[in-house]
Amino acid sequence: MSVPDAQTDRSWPRLFTDLLKGSDLSSEDTSWAMEQIMAGGASAAQVAGFLIALRAKGETVSEVRGLADTMREFAIAINVPGETLDIVGTGGDGAHTVNISTMSAIVAAGAGARVVKHGNRASSSSSGAADVLEELGLALDLPAQRVGAVAVDAGITFCFSQTFHPSMRHAAVPRRELGVPTAFNILGPLTNPARPKYSAVGCADSRVADLIAGVFADRGSAAAVFRGDDGLDELTVATTSTVRWVRNGQITLHRVDPGALGIATASADALRGGDAAHNATVVHRVLAGAEGPIRDAVLLNTGIALSVVGNGGPGRYGGQSSFEEALQIGVDRARTAIDDGSAARVLEQWIAITRDGVDSSRR
Repeated sequence: MSVPDAQTDRSWPRLFTDLLKGSDLSSEDTSWAMEQIMAGGASAAQVAGFLIALRAKGETVSEVRGLADTMREFAIAINVPGETLDIVGTGGDGAHTVNISTMSAIVAAGAGARVVKHGNRASSSSSGAADVLEELGLALDLPAQRVGAVAVDAGITFCFSQTFHPSMRHAAVPRRELGVPTAFNILGPLTNPARPKYSAVGCADSRVADLIAGVFADRGSAAAVFRGDDGLDELTVATTSTVRWVRNGQITLHRVDPGALGIATASADALRGGDAAHNATVVHRVLAGAEGPIRDAVLLNTGIALSVVGNGGPGRYGGQSSFEEALQIGVDRARTAIDDGSAARVLEQWIAITRDGVDSSRR
């Protein structure tokens, strides 16, 4: 049962009234709403009404931050030492591409970044991050403390969203029955339980990209939020891409042209994937050095992720260089990580470590 906030007169009727008038809520308002939902104190009607009213009005950065920060507070926390990076795509582009962000995460780890990837099974595609990683042989059902240790041992780990956000079960039925995207579809990249210092987020919707970049800026995080100008939730090889570059609370826009980075343009159809088994085969081929548009897309998306790490920190991947210089350095490092076998070794070690964790827990 929902509990009104006596000190602020915060209640569902008050929030609904404001939203129906077209008034924006404060981050404290949406934080209160999310707390009610995550604690199981909101009815299905209240959850659905809130999400639809908020979507109809149009979410703001402050509203999304209130939701994301509170959802993250309810997550099972993990501690990963050092500076960490998340690479994630929001999905929803309808292109059914191979798992580019997952491959980019592996290559980034091969280049020396410590990656904590946050993801789930497929919702709008044939194969989500969890699906392809499971097909590759990773154990996904590790306890939280083991997930953190894997990042140290392998240089990369995976936070399975449904494991680390158990309180989201209280919103599952209303979300499923609504059947349309809501604010909750925005929250994944903003709620990594490891709280990574750096984020690289592909986003198919420009409006959502603005919101996600705005939350990162509001938090003071270092991030790149990007969208292919063909609508992909990745840096695309088919045309240019737009990047929202987040630094020190500021957002700047940049255009990425593959040709300027020595990457040939190709049709987005060349990136199309299949089920988890097919996409896992593609992962192995790319890490083995296979040339072509998929490799090129992985180079671009790994490059942007490594540039975030470099320009947000001491400078292993580009320091305080310009956006263009940092991106070129990132792409070059990604290419080296594939060609010298580092990325393939990371995947092999990652699989072995997670399987050992499962075997040990069953002894």
